[in-house]
Amino acid sequence: MTYQPSSSVAGSSLPPLPRPQLAEARRVRAVELFEGGVSNAEIARAVGVCAESVRRWRRVWEQCGASALRRRAATGHPPKLGDTQVELVRAALEQGAQAHGFEADLWTLERVGAVVWTIT
Repeated sequence: MTYQPSSSVAGSSLPPLPRPQLAEARRVRAVELFEGGVSNAEIARAVGVCAESVRRWRRVWEQCGASALRRRAATGHPPKLGDTQVELVRAALEQGAQAHGFEADLWTLERVGAVVWTIT
């Protein structure tokens, strides 16, 4: 579903953002509209989501507050490569596979792994 602001709720347009930031911006806007007493159906139209999402957000907002609807850091294992190593790998991949001794200039998972192993 693409975001289409509703003309009936003033100030509901959102700037173009990457997907995670857009999702958070929609929830933040929904909180503003909750506080303004706007109905779930109108909020759903205003931020471009289904009414069920707005109902879920409203429950979270009522029980835990606006901060509970903010984006959280990704969970999982910490990255194995540091920022510098990632940049080195990226630069190596941009050189192409042949620059690293492979016959064809085609990256495969195995080849990328070999380059990562030699760089780090």
